[in-house]
Amino acid sequence: MHRLRTCAARLRPLTASQAAQTIGQQRPITITSKGGTRTFQPIRCYTAPVASEPFLNGTSSNYVEEMYYAWLENPKSVHKSWDVFFRNANAGAPPGAAYMSPLGLSAASSLAATPLSSLVGAQPNVEKLVEDHLAVQSLIRAYQVMGHHNARLDPLGISCVNFDDAPVSTGFQDVGFYGLDESDLDKVFRLPTTTFIGGSESVLPLKEIIRRLEMSYCQHIGVEFMFINDLDQCQWIRQKFETPGVMQFTLEEKRTLLARMVRSTRFEEFLQKKWSAEKRFGLEGCESLIPALKTLIDVSSAKGVENVIMGMPHRGRLNVLANVIRKELEQIFCQFDSKLEAADEGSGDVKYHLGMYHRRINRVTDRNITLSLVANPSHLEAVDPVVQGKTKAEQFYCGDSEGNRVRQDEFYGCFEQKKSEHMSLVIVVVTLPLHMCVQVMSILLHGDAAFAGQGIVYETFHLSDLPSYTTHGTVHVVVNNQIGFTTDPRVARSSPYPTDVARVVNAPIFHVNADDPEAVTYVCKVAAEWRATFHKDVVVDLVCYRRMGHNEMDEPMFTQPLMYKQIKKQKPVLQKYAEKLITEGAVSRQEYEEEIAKYDKICEEAHARSKDEKILHIKHWLDSPWPGFFTLDGQPKSMSCPSTGLTEENLNHIGQVASSVPVEDFTIHGGLSRILKGRAEMVRNRTVDWALGEYMAFGSLLKEGTHIRLSGQDVERGTFSHRHHVLHDQNVDKRICIPMNHLSPDQAPYTVCNSSLSEYGVLGFELGFAMASPNALILWEAQFGDFHNTAQCIIDQFICPGQAKWVRQNGIVLLLPHGMEGMGPEHSSARPERFLQMCNDDPDVMPTITEDFAVRQLYDCNWIVVNCSSPGNYFHVLRRQILLPFRKPLIVFTPKSLLRHPEARSNFDEMLPGTHFQRLIPESGLASQHPEEVKRLIFCTGKVYYELTKERKNREMEGTVAIARIEQLSPFPFDQVKAESERFPNADLVWCQEEHKNQGYYDYVKPRIRTTIQRAKPVWYVGREPAAAPATGNKNTHLMELRRFTDMSFDLDAFKDQQ
Repeated sequence: MHRLRTCAARLRPLTASQAAQTIGQQRPITITSKGGTRTFQPIRCYTAPVASEPFLNGTSSNYVEEMYYAWLENPKSVHKSWDVFFRNANAGAPPGAAYMSPLGLSAASSLAATPLSSLVGAQPNVEKLVEDHLAVQSLIRAYQVMGHHNARLDPLGISCVNFDDAPVSTGFQDVGFYGLDESDLDKVFRLPTTTFIGGSESVLPLKEIIRRLEMSYCQHIGVEFMFINDLDQCQWIRQKFETPGVMQFTLEEKRTLLARMVRSTRFEEFLQKKWSAEKRFGLEGCESLIPALKTLIDVSSAKGVENVIMGMPHRGRLNVLANVIRKELEQIFCQFDSKLEAADEGSGDVKYHLGMYHRRINRVTDRNITLSLVANPSHLEAVDPVVQGKTKAEQFYCGDSEGNRVRQDEFYGCFEQKKSEHMSLVIVVVTLPLHMCVQVMSILLHGDAAFAGQGIVYETFHLSDLPSYTTHGTVHVVVNNQIGFTTDPRVARSSPYPTDVARVVNAPIFHVNADDPEAVTYVCKVAAEWRATFHKDVVVDLVCYRRMGHNEMDEPMFTQPLMYKQIKKQKPVLQKYAEKLITEGAVSRQEYEEEIAKYDKICEEAHARSKDEKILHIKHWLDSPWPGFFTLDGQPKSMSCPSTGLTEENLNHIGQVASSVPVEDFTIHGGLSRILKGRAEMVRNRTVDWALGEYMAFGSLLKEGTHIRLSGQDVERGTFSHRHHVLHDQNVDKRICIPMNHLSPDQAPYTVCNSSLSEYGVLGFELGFAMASPNALILWEAQFGDFHNTAQCIIDQFICPGQAKWVRQNGIVLLLPHGMEGMGPEHSSARPERFLQMCNDDPDVMPTITEDFAVRQLYDCNWIVVNCSSPGNYFHVLRRQILLPFRKPLIVFTPKSLLRHPEARSNFDEMLPGTHFQRLIPESGLASQHPEEVKRLIFCTGKVYYELTKERKNREMEGTVAIARIEQLSPFPFDQVKAESERFPNADLVWCQEEHKNQGYYDYVKPRIRTTIQRAKPVWYVGREPAAAPATGNKNTHLMELRRFTDMSFDLDAFKDQQ
């Protein structure tokens, strides 16, 4: 019989309009009679359950269908019994009443003797039937929505998830909640299309429906997915978990799973035996994590993934390195040797923070797979956005075997498609074809307490579907040991599960009992298939326990005595699974013991080899190698930097693009037209302002084949409306143009993207993007410089010490708007003192000045800190960042008022071939003509220079006061400061800054200037007094402070009493 989509539609009388829309669209039947031609829509009104009408079953449905069509055309063409049945059924006969045996039928008078009124009187029974079917639908939905509440997820049986406030009514005992009773358990109900528990059957007794739902949703797997607002995705998940017999494993799969469990378990036991007093943050209690990850990788590899990038906390890291990434065991074991000497490669890090990169053959798929585990600090979840950024970059570069930019033919294929769709040659971001993106994926591991507690998890999730940040689906695996160090979940989170944060992006959440390795494996298989099918995030929650304390030295019984009493009784999962397979006959006990002995032997042999290691090389743990960029031993190919200048022809060409709209019929804002005309005028006058200087740097690098990615809040226009790298058509919605992508046919692509309102997550993302390749300029701009402090973890733990800890260079650029403009405490200071405090140069040692001193200084530092006072120098420092033979983070304190300051301009002559970045800009005015007459030499940096020159001019002191600008604060330009000091032998030395004395640069530059001049003179301070806040909130006070320190700058007697 024709089956409608739902029980309600199947049983409820249909209107004509509903009938016309019936799924399946049956053919209408036209009947010619005396009254004329009539057209019928074949609508089923059968109300009897299968049990009540014995001839209605799957084998007879086709026959009944034909009989029904025949009856509709001519009731006399079928036997009287069929005629009576169809009439009664259409009239709403109760269950069992529609059918009448042919033996009980007499002549046609019998049909007439059965009045329809008696059948219509049975309507209440029909309504009861409808209610029962709807009740069954509600029951099925209850399992789908809340079945995970009743799932047996906790291996310890002491579940920390509390649902007391929301009881779930499921099971045989609670059918009354839905209006059913125990007498209905044997009744047969038609299944709706929103469930797959029937398999090939469309009807089941209520008892069997409940049993199958219990098997699907209330065993060792709990599925949260009904909050997803995509019906196809919900149906996909239902099918994966409801279909009968779907979680079947072959004998070979079970044996492989056992072997993986043996490796996972015996690795931890080996470490505990050899180094029982060492911290290693073992995996005991969640050994099934290893087969879980290997399943994710196996299935993803089969789906076309070639590169997997992973991030994880410390727990289980060594096991993952050994048994998933396949790091050599001797390299891991030698980390435990306290006598091992460290190679001269930096400070290094503890073994459970290190990363790894390895390319190997996946044994299941027989395909190449590249696995990298990103090094990370103890700061939980901080690595999440870094992994996502690196994944995005690898997806971006995967079109080019050299890894430096997207293959141009594929990239411009996207370019032309955009043109045809939107009628403009525009690229907002490089959106690669999906087949190029699925080759690279990320897997993030989390702890339960951190996943719920760390805000960076939420920030990272919210990047997951943004066009310039999506990685097309991440698999999140939560190692849920139901405790955070010593803190119970009941005081660690407000949500029932630690994974509830994932619901905000419609990510399905699969909870699974980690003591059931087969359930874990199946869930991970589904998770990998979900990612490959929908390119969306998915969460696997491994509910487990922690057999030891937070580390192997910790005593957990102090705070969780009952939990750890239960844990001590708990049989290890390997033992439980092995006994299960031995009982099933899948393996013999001898085979099991041989597998254990085999891996134990591997560990012992590796341990013996590890004793031959004499030096600990951090570079063996590098997570992001750059093949071809360094020499074979990891050194720069040179120690020099070419000129960063450009030809006049290049400058003019880039300037023309910057001052034009390279798209036809594109209407820009009137104010923007004036800006572009101003740029064109500057190009004609051979000058650049700040925005144009940046444009020249970016444009030239793009033409040279260097990809540039600029990210941050409002970077497309610029916080201060100066950049305008993305033009918006004023008449066509969402039609935009990026002129920088129209420089040259063979240029590299330019990506400029406004980010979400996040600093921590986005800066981490861009740091990860910059890790992937040295041949790209990756910049993150803070909306205001002081906003970087919400990303302080990324700065302190990754950017500043990254190379020292992990031998990992990174060329990320931070653009931090900075300056005292009288706008109040916020948005004034980018906190330069914090960056300078973390610089690794020695203030008390005068370095040896060599020919390559400037470049070698850069190579030895941990990062570069600059505060440019001219657009030309800003242009040079950006280009130098790529032309250097190595990579260092670059911190740039960018201006605000200088963006439009009439004197903050640079001439083309400062940017031509042969020119370089100036670490210090010396005095070049009247004072330099008679240096012996100069009474004061003021060192400063940044915007305050323009305040000082204005005041000097007003006081007519150009011949007696010299002003030098230190543009590169770190590494400190000892050589140039020394030369400038010696040039003015009779001058006293002053450091002038607009920041407060306890902030800014003073504490950094004073000891270094003193070292430079061998402490022959004092270095006097001029600036604002010490303060708690970065700036005053009162405009008048701001101006008074400015007046006071400019007066002191030019008062030549100001420090006589202090000498």
